[in-house]
Amino acid sequence: MNMNYEQRRQKLLEDKSGPCMVLIFSGRAPMRSADESYSFSVDRNFYYLTGIERENMILVMTKDMAGNCAEMLYIEPFDEVKAKWVGARMRAHEATEISGIKDIRYLEDFDSAVNSFVERTRGEGKMAFYLDLWKYTSTQAPTPAHEFAHKAQKDYPAAAIEEIFGEIAKMRAIKSDAEIEKMRVAQETTRQAIEAMMKYAYPGVNECALEGAFDFELSKHGVREHAFPSIVAGGKRATTLHYNTNNQDVQDGELVLIDLGSANEHYCADISRTFPVNGKFTERQKEVYNIVLGAQQLVIDNARPGMTYLDLNNMVIKYYEEELPKIGLLKDGKTVRDYYYHSVSHSLGLDCHDVTTPSLKTLRPGMVITVEPGLYIEEEGIGVRIEDDIIITEEKAINLSSNILKTVEDIEALMKK
Repeated sequence: MNMNYEQRRQKLLEDKSGPCMVLIFSGRAPMRSADESYSFSVDRNFYYLTGIERENMILVMTKDMAGNCAEMLYIEPFDEVKAKWVGARMRAHEATEISGIKDIRYLEDFDSAVNSFVERTRGEGKMAFYLDLWKYTSTQAPTPAHEFAHKAQKDYPAAAIEEIFGEIAKMRAIKSDAEIEKMRVAQETTRQAIEAMMKYAYPGVNECALEGAFDFELSKHGVREHAFPSIVAGGKRATTLHYNTNNQDVQDGELVLIDLGSANEHYCADISRTFPVNGKFTERQKEVYNIVLGAQQLVIDNARPGMTYLDLNNMVIKYYEEELPKIGLLKDGKTVRDYYYHSVSHSLGLDCHDVTTPSLKTLRPGMVITVEPGLYIEEEGIGVRIEDDIIITEEKAINLSSNILKTVEDIEALMKK
């Protein structure tokens, strides 16, 4: 059992006034078609607080008016028949061993336990339910937390429904040494797979085959989890930021832009590299590439606590304003934004675009962020992005992906082999 899970739960509950109940759901895999469901991916906040990655579980933490705290985990009971078909459900002692939670209960008792706690604390102050109610879009399907909030408002109209997303996001933003180590492992397997992909590349290769070379190398190292669906874009297709069709042939003389990463215990690597499919940059490709590389190094060298994501991005824009005219760009009223239309950084952790809030836009020691400038010249069929992952420390930024080759000379030397 990792003691960090217990410490995280205590921290989340310590500033709450009772009576209150914090509920974090592990999630459920939605059905895909007929009797097939989508692959399950655990709610990252649930995983952050328990270390468990099973579906249909509920973490419950309570505090009464006297300040007495309790924590319990609701799980599905063991089913011998289902165990023969789809594998065994987690048993109580296994859940305790991983999470450190000693009070393990079954889901069939959940509703009555909620009602019992509300009844015991009635008249002792305003009851509050704390839930992660975050949504990426308004049309997103309701989560178990949304469903519980709707039911609680009906069953306990006097209780308050409070959002806890921001509090967990602030905790997750600062990475522990153990978390950084897990991310380093993801960086290393990503490096190995990128090098295998570059070695496999040849003129006329399909983007899907390159993706397969990356995936196969990860599989050789026992890695099945990706941080996100891989982007493998040849030629002009690399000027589409989130191109992910990955099914076109890459012609001789074209560049390949890759944006991908493995994950280790859900901790992500997010790496972009750009390389010539034939192993040799043209002079034009080289000058565009080196400007992007210069912008990236500028950000890595200067990122410090107290700076904001906007500060980092403005640094890139100012650099491009000076450098792009030297290679014939920014003519006829065009600006940097015609060739660089995203931001240079985002947070990284248990999610590729890790959870954040407006207050987390200022860098602090322990944060891990990406640095990913790019240039996209659609009329020339050139798209270049170079992305590394850095940790912010008190004094400087440390590049977690410094071992992943990225200079023109190193890429050409590897592919020549």
